[in-house]
Amino acid sequence: MELTGKQKRFLRASANRMRPIFEIGKNGLSKVWLDEISKALDSRELIKVNILQNASVTPSDVAEFVMSHSDITVVQKLGKTVVLFKQSSNEDNRALSSQVFSI
Repeated sequence: MELTGKQKRFLRASANRMRPIFEIGKNGLSKVWLDEISKALDSRELIKVNILQNASVTPSDVAEFVMSHSDITVVQKLGKTVVLFKQSSNEDNRALSSQVFSI
């Protein structure tokens, strides 16, 4: 899913006050990790992922892995933090995506 600049700006502003709920450590990226991210995005739609110092991956590696193996959109890469967005499959959890797509 491709987002416009205004939509990304709205999502970045929404994520500004959020705390990271996932971390990437020395185990790096895996299919299991991506499945957990997808489950979290089904209920939240927008999450932050923090990359720990001992991780062997960079934010660019995380963004490339996520976009190539799923339909999750990378909203922002800032320092050791990556912001991810995906529209929820459950219509009850689509409060944020309805605001995003109305922009």
